[in-house]
Amino acid sequence: MDFKQATATWWDAITSGFGRQDGLELDVLGLVLVIGVPLVVTLTPAIWRFFGLFVTFIHELGHAFAALMTGRVVKGISLNFDHSGQMNSFGRVGFSATWAGFWGYPAPGVLGLVLATSAVFGWAPLALSVGALILLVALIFIRNFAGAVIAVITAIAAQLVVVFLPLEWISVFVAALGTALTIGSLKDLVKVIRVHTRRRHVQQSDAYILAQGSALPAGAWLTLFALVIIVCALATARVLYTAVSVGAV
Repeated sequence: MDFKQATATWWDAITSGFGRQDGLELDVLGLVLVIGVPLVVTLTPAIWRFFGLFVTFIHELGHAFAALMTGRVVKGISLNFDHSGQMNSFGRVGFSATWAGFWGYPAPGVLGLVLATSAVFGWAPLALSVGALILLVALIFIRNFAGAVIAVITAIAAQLVVVFLPLEWISVFVAALGTALTIGSLKDLVKVIRVHTRRRHVQQSDAYILAQGSALPAGAWLTLFALVIIVCALATARVLYTAVSVGAV
């Protein structure tokens, strides 16, 4: 297969996702794949070392999308192998900067809810296709070597999933990815709270940075992070529960 054929195959796989399929129904095997596997991925340190990089990528994309929503110009995104990252943008100070600064930690939880909901209600192929395209576009914002490695590998993996994942497994995959991102968001919430309680590297925390540019203290921002993330986690659990088949429980 030459490059032209490969591109055509990829585009056909992308566009075929712009439709709806049957909603997700979870039997025992489905529960293991959608809940059990994400728990292993997020709670096993050796695996989290790699998957956590993807969660950080989503964190920074959350900042970027929030910045674009208010008319700010995104200058670039940097990612590091220690699960840290930074999104740089410029625009008016005040609400737009605060809005962009807030939607980092909640982003994986929000996306997790969106993916789980898409899977349950039959829009998993669309979510997968749109996600793959967004990850490709995101490459233009990367500004450092580690970020390029993480972003390119993530984008390639997304395209391979779109092209090669059988249609009948797409809903399961999207739901599992949503669950993993939800758990990852909770893990990062615990991590940033520990940073503040231990007062180590607190100056790098989003809550600290937001507090410096607003009237709210860092604790209030942490509370708002927690509120959004926990609501998303509970909503994700509720959505997945509605997909459980009677015979599975």
